[in-house]
Amino acid sequence: MPAVFMRMIDTRLVRYLLASIGALAVDVGTFLALLSLGVWAAGASAIGYCLGIVAHWLLSSRAVFIGNVAERGAARTRQKALFVISALLGLGLTTAIVWAGDTSGIDPRLAKLVAIAVSFTATWILRSRVVFR
Repeated sequence: MPAVFMRMIDTRLVRYLLASIGALAVDVGTFLALLSLGVWAAGASAIGYCLGIVAHWLLSSRAVFIGNVAERGAARTRQKALFVISALLGLGLTTAIVWAGDTSGIDPRLAKLVAIAVSFTATWILRSRVVFR
């Protein structure tokens, strides 16, 4: 692969990682706050992830996949729908992993860390290869 192409991929991945950190701050902050209020761990994880989804769309569409955001109309609606589908996959993975960990007696915060890694990988692949191609 040409060096310019590799540099573009690396830069986009770095921007995606930074956007993910911002969204993760929203997600985990919400998760921990809700846990401290006694909310069921899987539910707290799902709510945090949903708020993180909104933050991630804003950051991804404005700072990561800048040249790949569809114009207004049907193409933009399709892209948003695909983003939501990728987010729902991440939400399902996150909620299931936290639920399984919590049910197994694992600290929900540790289960959330595992869920973050799995969800990040799955959504990066979908968003970089399908949603914002």
